[in-house]
Amino acid sequence: MWSNFFLQQEEEGRMGVASGSGASGMGGRGGKRRPPRMSDSQEGKIKLAFFVAILGVTLTVLGVGTEFWAELAQPKHYGNNRTCEAAHYGLWKSCTRTLWVSDIDPERESCGPAELPGESNCTFFKFYTSGENAVIFKKTTDKSLSIAAAMLALFSLFLMVMGSVCISMALSKGVPFFLKPASFCFLLSGILVLLSIIIFHQSVLALLASDHTIPLHYELSWSVACVGSAGAILIVGGMLFLLLSFPFSTLEKCLPHRGSDT
Repeated sequence: MWSNFFLQQEEEGRMGVASGSGASGMGGRGGKRRPPRMSDSQEGKIKLAFFVAILGVTLTVLGVGTEFWAELAQPKHYGNNRTCEAAHYGLWKSCTRTLWVSDIDPERESCGPAELPGESNCTFFKFYTSGENAVIFKKTTDKSLSIAAAMLALFSLFLMVMGSVCISMALSKGVPFFLKPASFCFLLSGILVLLSIIIFHQSVLALLASDHTIPLHYELSWSVACVGSAGAILIVGGMLFLLLSFPFSTLEKCLPHRGSDT
């Protein structure tokens, strides 16, 4: 009697376990699918593209933080035969330098370049705080254009940070979902950086046109070269992230399959 009772309990337990496993299997099939995880080769390509984007971010920070966007130079013998004045400025401040004529290249007609040793006087622009325009060699800056160029550069840096956060999350979670937002951030940041250079150049032309009493020679300096290179690199990095976000290889899709009869 007791032996039959224990055998019946064991059979009921086995049936319960089988029904539970079947229910869990149905629940697993009916549940939400997990997003596909990236492969090791795709992760390596993302890291390589991220390195390219970080190079663009570094060049942008270097260019935005320095004041060698534009150089203004008087004629070499404008004041006297011993010294001359040159100025260089960026998005945030300007510097006026007094250079020795003997240090300047004899074939150069204007004073400079600004990297030569000499007495320097630097001031931050006041149109960010009090709204006053700056005066450089009796020429007045265009406040609206200068502020627009600076704001575009800052917003592009914000987008670079957001794109870097998206790539970091994609690599840490192993999910390529964050690649498309990152590609959008880097593409837009590169475009905004190039727009910032264009608007800054217009502000330089407006500065020169404000007063024609003092002849000046101007040129865009190495900070603009850094920012321009950074914009191109960021656009390339954004396009790479966009290509890597596709679930298929575009090259394999466009090329005909090998071994097919058609």
